[in-house]
Amino acid sequence: MPDGSEITEIKILNAIGHIPAKQWDACARDSNPTVSHAFLSALEDSGSVGGDAGWLPQHLAVFDESGMLAAAAPMYLKSHSYGEYVFDWGWADAFERAGGRYYPKLQSSVPFTPVTGPRLLVRPGVDQKYADALIGGMTQVCEQLGVSSIHVTFPTEVEWQRFGDRGFLQRTGEQFHWLNDGYTSFDDFLSRLSSRKRKNIRKEREKVSKLGLRFEALSGADLNEQSWDAFYGFYCNTSDRKWGQTYLSREFFTLLGERMAERTLLFMVYEDEHPVAGALNLVGRDALYGRNWGCSEHHKFLHFECCYYQAIDYAITHGLSRVEAGAQGPHKLQRGYLPTKTYSAHWIRDRGLRDAIERYLVSERIQIEDEIEILTEHSPFRKQV
Repeated sequence: MPDGSEITEIKILNAIGHIPAKQWDACARDSNPTVSHAFLSALEDSGSVGGDAGWLPQHLAVFDESGMLAAAAPMYLKSHSYGEYVFDWGWADAFERAGGRYYPKLQSSVPFTPVTGPRLLVRPGVDQKYADALIGGMTQVCEQLGVSSIHVTFPTEVEWQRFGDRGFLQRTGEQFHWLNDGYTSFDDFLSRLSSRKRKNIRKEREKVSKLGLRFEALSGADLNEQSWDAFYGFYCNTSDRKWGQTYLSREFFTLLGERMAERTLLFMVYEDEHPVAGALNLVGRDALYGRNWGCSEHHKFLHFECCYYQAIDYAITHGLSRVEAGAQGPHKLQRGYLPTKTYSAHWIRDRGLRDAIERYLVSERIQIEDEIEILTEHSPFRKQV
């Protein structure tokens, strides 16, 4: 539609299935698979997201005068702070100790997915007033429902600035991403590292190669129920060991294979013909997004090989610009993954809580800046003269 089109309706939808996939994906622009209709609907239809999970879909949809979806935002009403990777437990505890009620709250994000991507999904060719309509809609829903806050996690930097201009509190965080500097091979990448780091990576890969394990990269028609059965077991093992909770249901992985097999990449590791480990990735237009990992047998350095080095190899071979390997992990630095700033934006209804959080975020942003600067100084890459 031309820029002169009018906003005629804003709706709150309790299921993404109420929006045709083609219309949603036209707004998502097909660059980041985590905000695709296929991915978000797989979460909902598998029961991984819903009322019982504490993630109640409340997606915002803005329609133009023709009745066509012009903009949308994935949004959820939440009764807890699990599965977000931007932590506000301290905010909730402080507010509730002061007599407030922090939950429920609203969350604009992709559940269980700490991946930077668009949160204000606007169809190409329409006026950016639709993005502002989404932001205004978020705060209106917050007021109407009487909830404490709205949290937009892992938006793009441009969106983060837009939220800040509209009165949202701005927060920064940190992840570790591998960036493709035009490498022609894994050895070419290694040649850019300092001698000690280069040798360490080669030793790690050599030790894994001596285990006699076989690696396969499964995508498209190669994904089957047997591989998903094995991977789900690995995923549960990791959840039991680290968090004691599995967010994703077994059916989610089946739906992922059915709805977006070509954008799903599963690194599987076999001992003879028996699967022993796996790492799930999503393939974007210019990036590989590492999501989940697990194993049934512990082998030293296998996690690094399966999650980091195989991903780098794949990105180089397929000309992808970066690998985002998920949350946490300063140990990724020495393996070529550099500190990268992430963003979130927060609208708090209670003025006292808002003022306290705003003061805290000022110092936290400075701390994040300093940490990224220090870590970058200790990158594994050879220093340029």
